Amino acid sequence: MKFKASLIVVFMLFFIWSAINPKEYFTWILEVFPAIVILIVLILTNNNFKFTNLAYFLMLAHSIILMVGGHYTYAEVPLFDWLKEIAGQDRNNYDKVGHFAQGFIPAIVARELLIRKNVIFNKSWLNYIVVSICLAFSAFYELLEWAVAELTGDSAEAFLGTQGYIWDTQSDMLLAAIGAIVALVLLAKLHDEQLKNFN
Repeated sequence: MKFKASLIVVFMLFFIWSAINPKEYFTWILEVFPAIVILIVLILTNNNFKFTNLAYFLMLAHSIILMVGGHYTYAEVPLFDWLKEIAGQDRNNYDKVGHFAQGFIPAIVARELLIRKNVIFNKSWLNYIVVSICLAFSAFYELLEWAVAELTGDSAEAFLGTQGYIWDTQSDMLLAAIGAIVALVLLAKLHDEQLKNFN
């Protein structure tokens, strides 16, 4: 319980910080909204389903990535502006961190749900289905970004964060797939150890 309480405190501190004088409030709302939804869903389902500490920690990390991007806009996160200058890049690549995380974090969450709800009986299919779920989620998010851009016009430019890169959508989905695969390779054993507590 202390672990989850500390994660909520960290979440709220980042949330408050991100809400104080962000670059654009419209963009902030669009970027931070998924983090708020995650928190609400976790609170509402806490009595019926508790995740592993690893999954909770990763969901907090993803929320922080969203809140930082919402505060500055993804194209203007200062650390990545500095990295852009050091590396001689044309664009601020913080949004790529966000899309990598969009595969990395949901991979563990999806894996946990599939295992604990006994959705998959043949474990050899598990990784394939987890990566497919992450790619589907990434594609859905890209469609959502497109819909927001169509509905709001120029005011959605900071939300899209394409920065003139014509392959932005495709590279975002590729990074989500890579993130999912990396999470499965690096964290599956640790995740399995934590899942033993729920058997």
